[in-house]
Amino acid sequence: MAATEFPCTLTIDIPLPTHRLASSALRALQVDAELSPLVRRQFCLTRPPASPEDGLTNGHKHSDDQGLSDEQNTVLRTEYRATTNRMLRVSVNGFMESLGVVLQVMEELDVDVLEPLLPSEVPS
Repeated sequence: MAATEFPCTLTIDIPLPTHRLASSALRALQVDAELSPLVRRQFCLTRPPASPEDGLTNGHKHSDDQGLSDEQNTVLRTEYRATTNRMLRVSVNGFMESLGVVLQVMEELDVDVLEPLLPSEVPS
């Protein structure tokens, strides 16, 4: 597909605490196919930038396995391309709702999402 067919683009980077959580989020979100043929979405995991000055361009994108094999890849990157800004907005709104559900489930049910307890805080 030519880039001119999908001129509206958006890249969303979501940093997560661990590779395991990032890959779980990727697998949970990618099962839902994009509903409109006017929108294309691609997921991958990337490394966080080395420093704030590096910006988001230092993340290393993996096309072969979506970054699932590298433990340093803790940023979930979602790239959207759409035919119109309206289609892009509608798709991203749906994605944000799904992402909210995934993150809420992780926060409530997963063991390493919350900050680890200090030794003095561990119940005896």
